Amino acid sequence: MRIMTYEKAGAQGVAVERGGEWADLGATDLLSALALPDLAQQVAAAPVLDQDGVSILPPLPKPSKVICVGLNYADHAAESPYDAPDYPTLFPRFNSSLIADGAPIVRPRISHELDFEGELVAIIGKGGRNIPKEQATSHVAGYSIFNDGSIRDYQFKAPQWTVGKNFDNTGAFGPWIVTADELPDGARGLKLETRLNGEVVQSASTDDLLFPVADLISIISEAISLEPGDVIVTGTPAGIGWARTPKLFMKPGDVVEVEIEGIGILRNPVIDEAA
Repeated sequence: MRIMTYEKAGAQGVAVERGGEWADLGATDLLSALALPDLAQQVAAAPVLDQDGVSILPPLPKPSKVICVGLNYADHAAESPYDAPDYPTLFPRFNSSLIADGAPIVRPRISHELDFEGELVAIIGKGGRNIPKEQATSHVAGYSIFNDGSIRDYQFKAPQWTVGKNFDNTGAFGPWIVTADELPDGARGLKLETRLNGEVVQSASTDDLLFPVADLISIISEAISLEPGDVIVTGTPAGIGWARTPKLFMKPGDVVEVEIEGIGILRNPVIDEAA
């Protein structure tokens, strides 16, 4: 199932893809929809979404936790100033940084070093602590796409990266989730591609993750209780603009797309922050 979160007339709702159209489940949220025991029957009976006045939202507009993973592809670690890690490099994203598919990524006034990072997202459906690796993917409700827009000079102002990864309106998330049952276990073997103005700038397989989804869930839950609706952003492959010569940063007028096989395309324009 593909499940989309939208806003219409100030109210949030959820729609599910049904034969090329969107079946409208009405005023609910993603987690509530996934918890419905008769979800398939409700989707079959739901009216078609009237898209007049509809704005797409991130699949989870205000997730309880967004846990991002750095340096999780060997080729990306090699292009960075760091060694490949033997333990996941984790940092938080905050809700204030999230935007939906189609919304503009905003280049801040104080920096022009706005970089792209296409990433796979795992959304937790069943919480837990100390989750065994062999059971970890059963805790995933579905998968989505993320563009971890990074302000590089602020990322590297300190040993930890939180500020550079949390500028307002830089974390694109969507356009929907695909439920875990429609993808390979752990979303393994999917092609990930990032394009800037139509040019491929990142291309990899999710098989290349140093810490696959099951490892991440198990390791994170050793320390942090995972809850339904938590979001794990699994890391980006090589090709980032900061590592290129000359450097390639996003600028106003650009359009950036992240496509993951079996999930879809996350597309966002780039604008400057208003004065």
